[in-house]
Amino acid sequence: MVALRADMFDEICPSTVLPFRIGGDKWAGMILRCLADGPRRYSELRIPLARISPKMLTQSLRALERDGLISRTEYERRVSYELTALGRSLLEPLRALCDWAEEHWDELLDARESAPAIRGHGQ
Repeated sequence: MVALRADMFDEICPSTVLPFRIGGDKWAGMILRCLADGPRRYSELRIPLARISPKMLTQSLRALERDGLISRTEYERRVSYELTALGRSLLEPLRALCDWAEEHWDELLDARESAPAIRGHGQ
C-alpha cells in the first residue's frame, strides 16, 4: 500500500467547496478517499489531513463509524480505520462529485465570492 502524501489535498481543494456533504461533514469525503486503498492508522490519516484539528478528525471518524461507512479496529498499541462495504460503495459517487467540483471549480468560487455574507439568526 502506498503511503499517504501530505499534499494529497490542496489547501483549496475542490471537495472543500462542494455544496453538499457526506454524512453532514465537510471532511468525510477526504477521509473516505484516504481509506480507499486499505486500512490506515490515525497517525497516517493526520498526514494529508493536517488542516483538520485532531478533535475534529476524531469526531469525523466517529461519525463515519456511526453511519456504517468505516470500521475501527483496536490493536494493542494502535487503532486502524477501514472502509466498510457500505463506505466502499461511496467511492465511485465520491469520484463523480470530485470530478464535478473540478469541472465547476471557477463557477463555485465565483458564486461564493459574490454571495452576500450570511448572518446568523437574530443578528
